[in-house]
Amino acid sequence: MQPLAHITIVSLEQAVAAPFASRQLADLGARVIKIERPGTGDFARGYDATVRGMSSHFVWINRSKESLTLNLKSETGKIILEKLLAQADVFLHNLAPGAVARLGFDQQRLRVAYPGLIICHISGYGATGPYRDKKAYDMLIQAEAGLLAITGTEESPAKAGIPVADIAAGVVAFGAIQTALIARGHTGEGTVIEISMLEALAEWMGFPSYYTMGGTAPGRHGAKHAAIAPYGPFISGDGQVIMLGIQNEREWRLFCENVLEQPDLALDPRFNNNSLRVANRPALRKIIGDLFAQLTKEQALARLDHSGIANAEMRTVPSFLDHPQLLARQRWQQVDSPVGPIPALRPAATFENVEPRLDPIPALGQHTEAILTQLGYDDEQTSQLRKSGVI
Repeated sequence: MQPLAHITIVSLEQAVAAPFASRQLADLGARVIKIERPGTGDFARGYDATVRGMSSHFVWINRSKESLTLNLKSETGKIILEKLLAQADVFLHNLAPGAVARLGFDQQRLRVAYPGLIICHISGYGATGPYRDKKAYDMLIQAEAGLLAITGTEESPAKAGIPVADIAAGVVAFGAIQTALIARGHTGEGTVIEISMLEALAEWMGFPSYYTMGGTAPGRHGAKHAAIAPYGPFISGDGQVIMLGIQNEREWRLFCENVLEQPDLALDPRFNNNSLRVANRPALRKIIGDLFAQLTKEQALARLDHSGIANAEMRTVPSFLDHPQLLARQRWQQVDSPVGPIPALRPAATFENVEPRLDPIPALGQHTEAILTQLGYDDEQTSQLRKSGVI
């Protein structure tokens, strides 16, 4: 049995952060009832149409869920949500601070009504403080957290190519909800979990934060590293990019001896410890660049691998999708969807004797009637709810 097969999560979710968290829980077997607006649904459904007419964001983080359309501005819609929460283990939402309370589902009331319920709210900046009501899109959080100050080139900042603030918050929510479920197993009590995207990303900013305590803020170094050298991209003679990282002095000596074939360079007073290599980075990059320019990509990688030096090819997204390691480990499977089977990566965590759940990506409102039937509504009542715009 999947680890969370006995858990029901009601998720009032949109965009990325909460859906990312709930999908991780669904992968482990949890029943996730995704509440969406009638007619339009989660607005991430409309971000693009690149996956055979479906949004890439939505396809990524919404498999294995049940879609229930519900107008929560209607009293009947609120009654239906109340019935769902009475049977749920977790109530997850990422609407703006105060929005759920204004609907009548404030956490103080829910904690009294359903003592075992775990309530998890994800927001941009948190439920208190001067930024509480500020718009909080992923790129804006990256800027506020200082990530843009250290990402990009010296000339220009660049946001991360993926929504890291959303993902950070989703990862924290995934772990926090599981922790709360374990605690409830001992105490019988639910809890309230609050997660902000800013604070989640702040945790990921640990290295540059502590680096700044030395008196110098790290700058933007492209694919190079602010505090380690040699580190970053080098071009082979056939024009391919190889990523290289030397993490300690033993590797530095091996690199000089076996890759550069210049063993004396390891003792060069400009380069004989990491701080000196960082200080003399331009001269060091020229020496390495001149050597790599004489080698093909395969020759350079062979020398690096033979010496145990950390390296990587700089792959495009299409070549990543065909990565030989992912293929060898059979990480790609397929999930069904309204437009047919779509490739999907298995969850990153592999459990012994547990097969992850990889159920279909739901169409908008696909499970509405089935869920209402489970709540006791008959066909006539459901038809009337649809006519009145409740579902």
